[in-house]
Amino acid sequence: MDISAADRLVRRIRPIALKTARPGLLEGVGGFSGLFDLKSRNYRHPVLVSSTDGVGTKLKIAFAMNIHDTIGIDLVAMGVNDILTQGAEPLFFLDYFATGKLKPHTALQVIRGIADGCLLAGCTLIGGETAEMPSFYGDGEYDLAGFAVGVVELKKIPNPAAIVAGDQLIGLPSSGLHSNGYSLARRALLEIKGLRLGDRISELGRTLGEELLEPTRIYAKVIRTLLRRHPIKGVAHITGGGIPGNLPRILPQGRQAWIRRRSWPIPPVFDLIRRFGGVSQPEMDRTFNNGLGIILVVGKKHVDQIQRSLKKLGEKHYLIGEVKKGEGGVRFLP
Repeated sequence: MDISAADRLVRRIRPIALKTARPGLLEGVGGFSGLFDLKSRNYRHPVLVSSTDGVGTKLKIAFAMNIHDTIGIDLVAMGVNDILTQGAEPLFFLDYFATGKLKPHTALQVIRGIADGCLLAGCTLIGGETAEMPSFYGDGEYDLAGFAVGVVELKKIPNPAAIVAGDQLIGLPSSGLHSNGYSLARRALLEIKGLRLGDRISELGRTLGEELLEPTRIYAKVIRTLLRRHPIKGVAHITGGGIPGNLPRILPQGRQAWIRRRSWPIPPVFDLIRRFGGVSQPEMDRTFNNGLGIILVVGKKHVDQIQRSLKKLGEKHYLIGEVKKGEGGVRFLP
């Protein structure tokens, strides 16, 4: 490994990370480990919440376009959105960047994106690791992993057992594919249809590459605000596995989600994948978010006030269905 290049990179990362500093940070980038003081958060019974994830083959799009300053937002989003489902306040984030030959300019772009994601999430970039592994990765390629840690008051953790028949489902829109299903998307759009990333697609209003690199939404502000103001029974992050693979994870036994397909607009990129790749609807459902990044489970009597709060926040949202008695899973209605 080029130790000098790595040291120079760390020196350049430190001021970027410091821009994400928040109360509680004691020691961040540059040491052997990060330190964060939980006492500063004034929790009576704090519970730590953690998640780790990557961005999958979306990296292939970043490599092909040589654009690396947004993929870090995706990395933060995947971990932070997961811990938000437990009602957690994001505290800090760590990253792992591995490559065959360290290219400081590329690495710095990635880290800047991670810092941007941390600012959107309200957490601090407390540390990370850069690994150079010659011959392990192709020229110009790298891999990413991220680790998000948050905290929640014990009594504030959403309780799935409270979900009953009649509870309503509110969907919050995604910004597109987010960071899931890219192997299938690439096959359908690039291999089968033969499109190029630089092609301008009329249905998208921009190039295919721009659409596919659109960063994953970070829902920290809206979810944290709603949890402070309203009794939210459940929060599902719609990632790999789609709605059928994620929404049932927060439903208690004997409950089933009934969802009306036409209750929210589906971004055109999903229709392109379905048509050009000949992808069946069940496979679309199991692979993609199909336009919804978060689904909330709320009591029927609280729907109106929650919708008013979402409107004040400028957050588009859709009443997409309800919980019923059933054997579990998701039932889609026309």
